[in-house]
Amino acid sequence: MEPALDAVGVGNAIVDVIAPVPDTFIDDHGLVKGAMTLVGADRSASLYDAMPSGIAASGGSAANTMAGVASFGARAAFIGKVRDDQLGEVFVHDIRATGVAFDVPPSPEGPPTARCLIQVTPDAERTMNTYLGIAALLAPPDVDTDLVASAGITYCEGYLWDVPVAKEAIRVAVAAAGEAGRTVALALSDSYCVERHRDEWLDLIEDHVDVVFANEAEVCALHATDDFAAALQRTAGMVRTLSVTLGPRGSVVVQGTATEEIPAAEIAPVVDATGAGDMYAAGFLWGTSRGEPPLRCAQLGSLAAAEVISHVGARPQTALSQLAASHELA
Repeated sequence: MEPALDAVGVGNAIVDVIAPVPDTFIDDHGLVKGAMTLVGADRSASLYDAMPSGIAASGGSAANTMAGVASFGARAAFIGKVRDDQLGEVFVHDIRATGVAFDVPPSPEGPPTARCLIQVTPDAERTMNTYLGIAALLAPPDVDTDLVASAGITYCEGYLWDVPVAKEAIRVAVAAAGEAGRTVALALSDSYCVERHRDEWLDLIEDHVDVVFANEAEVCALHATDDFAAALQRTAGMVRTLSVTLGPRGSVVVQGTATEEIPAAEIAPVVDATGAGDMYAAGFLWGTSRGEPPLRCAQLGSLAAAEVISHVGARPQTALSQLAASHELA
């Protein structure tokens, strides 16, 4: 049966609050520059009060990727969890406004809606402080298995794996996609996350995942090695497609015995690196949903990443469908 949706994402439903700050802000507040740090409700509130004005939008890795997929003109949906509070309303309105279907009912009880405070320093590096709130409590009943089965690709973010109930929600989604004969994609999300769940993820990837997205540190962490070439080949041997981003050096895609190296696209100077990996995945998934070869999928991913890092914010400001149409790709 032909899929009714091109892709569905499963991940943390987070409201991103992004603001430019001087380097002194990082030092003054004891932050780890360039890292994603989980914080409690009190720490999140104090940092939020200290930050200058910025922009707020629905976020979270998989949600951003689905917004990117929709910007290419694809049919996308998202599965995540919010509270019935003000930020929950912001998330629901904002993600639907991007063209992504989101129908998980807000929870009437539990922790508040998640938020990620993102400080962008003058070098375009982003430092993230995330309060997961109710987002991490996504549970199997929140996963609409019929929705998952109707999507050509199910894309899961690794960040959710840190909480047992959310881990089971991912397993339910992956199983539903597999039973329907659909493609399952997994983003490794963070090298520390990989290290925490290495053995489980190796089993999951080998048995249930078709496409893996990672960066250089994450794919090496998956095999506890500093040998990137070895980690690349070992992971590629477990899945149909492996895509690894390399920052300004572009990306590398391995499918079977074929390896493609793709340079980074250039649109404008880098302003804010937030969302680069998410948009890369969006372009790659959109190309995959259209049956494009790995090289073109990676080029579409690079193009989307280049657009999002040219301005503040994790969502494209130019329709990615128009951008792809105006840039000649191999």
